[in-house]
Amino acid sequence: MPNSTVLSINTLLNKAVRSLNLTALAQEKPESLCDSASSSSLKSRKPENLPTLPIKNAEIAISADDKPLSIKDKVLYHNLMTSYQPHLLHYAMKGIGCLPESVLESLVGYLDGPTAKQYEHVDAHLRLILAVNSKLKTPLHLVDMVELRKRFATDVVAMQAPTVWQQPSSTLFNSIKPFVKKDSHTVEWADKTIANADDGDMTIRCYQKQVSAAGFGFKKKPKRNPDETVMLFFHGGGFCIGDVDTHHEFCHAVCEQTGWPVVSVDYRLAPEYPAPTALQDCIAAYGWLAENCQAFGALPSRIVLAGDSAGGGLSTMVAQQVITPTAEAWQDLGINGQKTFEILQRVPSPMAQMPLYPVTDVENDYPSWELYGEGLLLDHADVAVFDAACLENSPLPRQHILTSPMLGDNSHICPTYIVAAELDVLRDEAFAYAKQLESYGVAVETYTVYGAPHGFIHFMSVHQGLGQETHHIINGFSSFVREVISTQGLVAA
Repeated sequence: MPNSTVLSINTLLNKAVRSLNLTALAQEKPESLCDSASSSSLKSRKPENLPTLPIKNAEIAISADDKPLSIKDKVLYHNLMTSYQPHLLHYAMKGIGCLPESVLESLVGYLDGPTAKQYEHVDAHLRLILAVNSKLKTPLHLVDMVELRKRFATDVVAMQAPTVWQQPSSTLFNSIKPFVKKDSHTVEWADKTIANADDGDMTIRCYQKQVSAAGFGFKKKPKRNPDETVMLFFHGGGFCIGDVDTHHEFCHAVCEQTGWPVVSVDYRLAPEYPAPTALQDCIAAYGWLAENCQAFGALPSRIVLAGDSAGGGLSTMVAQQVITPTAEAWQDLGINGQKTFEILQRVPSPMAQMPLYPVTDVENDYPSWELYGEGLLLDHADVAVFDAACLENSPLPRQHILTSPMLGDNSHICPTYIVAAELDVLRDEAFAYAKQLESYGVAVETYTVYGAPHGFIHFMSVHQGLGQETHHIINGFSSFVREVISTQGLVAA
C-alpha cells in the first residue's frame, strides 16, 4: 500500500474527527441508530425540517432516548477510529454516516453543501461527502501530476475496508481449524510482472478465490472457477492517476462475489506516456491473459473486460480492437503499433464487457457536461487537465479510432453491460455508446445508479447505499455473463 507524506484528505479529516470527538460518538452510538441512518436508500425523499446545530470543538451530544451500548459491545467497538491507521479515512467517513440526520444536515449546511432539493436522490451522508470534497479540492495542474498520484492513492486506500487487505493465512494452524467461517478471507492476490507492448515491465495484480474446506480436515479444496471465466480490469483516473492499489477493493469484491479470478492492469500513465500507450499496455495484458487462462481455471473464450472512467474507455477500445482490429490505425504508430497489431491478430474475442461510467467520446459535449460539470468529484477543470495530459503530446490526432471509442467499428462488439452514474459529467457519453451498440443489434444492458457521482465505487465501503449499489452491479454483470454463456451453449448445441 502506498505511503505518502503529502497532506491529504486523510490527514485533514483526521483532524476534523478529533475536533468533533467522533471517536467517542461512534463508540457510544447504538447499532440500531447507525443502521437507520446509513441504510437510507439513494431514492428521493423529502428533507426534514430540522434545526441547525452549531459546530463547535466539543462533543456532539446524542439524544437522551438513545440507549448506551453494553460493556461487551463497547469492547467490540473499541478503537474503531484508531485501528488500522492507514484506513482511518474509511472509519471516519463510514462513522459520520451513523450520525443523526439532524447533525448531518447541519454539517452540510455549515459547509454550504448541496441540498436535498438540488440532488433529490442523494442522502445527507453523501451530500456531506460531496461538501467536504468541494471544500478540500484544489485545481489540478499537469506539473503537479506526480504529487496528485500520491495523494489520490493515499486517500483512496485510506477509504478502503481494512479487511480487503488481509491475505488468507496459509499456516498449518489455519489449515487444521475444525470449523471455518463461511466467506471469511476467501480472496488471495499476488502481483506479477509481465512484458508490455514496448518490452518493458508492467505490473498486474491477480485475484483468486480460495475455497476452504468446511468442518474437520487438513486440506483445502482446490481453487475453483465456477464459470471458467476471468475478468481483465482497467483502473480509472483520467489516464493520469490510479493504480492497482486504488482499485483493490472493487477487484477484491468482484472476485469474492463471482468466484471469477480478476487480473488488474497497472498500465503506464500520462503525461509521461500519452495516448495510446495505456491502450497498448492493456492489449498486451489481454494477450498475456489469453495465453495464461488455464492458470486461472478459465477458458480463453471466456475473458470479460471491465474498467471505470478512463478504464471503462480502455475496456471499450480493447474490445473493439480485439474483435475488429484496424490495421490502418496501428500503422500510424510505426513499429510499436505493428507489435500491438500482431497481438490483436492472435487473441480470441472477449465474451463480454462492463464499462463503468466510461469515457467514450473525447470530442462531443452532451447535456450531462453542463449539468454536472461543477462542484462534484469530476469537473470541467479536471477533464481539461486529463485531456491535455493524454492527448496534447500524443503521436495521434485528437480524433482517432485509438483515442475515442465511438469513432471505431463497434458493429461486432461483445455483449455489453454499461453502468452510468446520475451525477456525472460523463453520464450521457455512456448512454450514447449504449445507443450506438443497440443500433448495431449488439446485446446491451444499461444500469444507472441514481444519486451517485462519478467514481462512486471508491465509496463502496464507507457509504451503505453506494456499497449496496456496487454489489448489485457486480451481481448484475455476473448474471449478464452467465446468460451469455447459456446462450452460447444453446447456439453451439
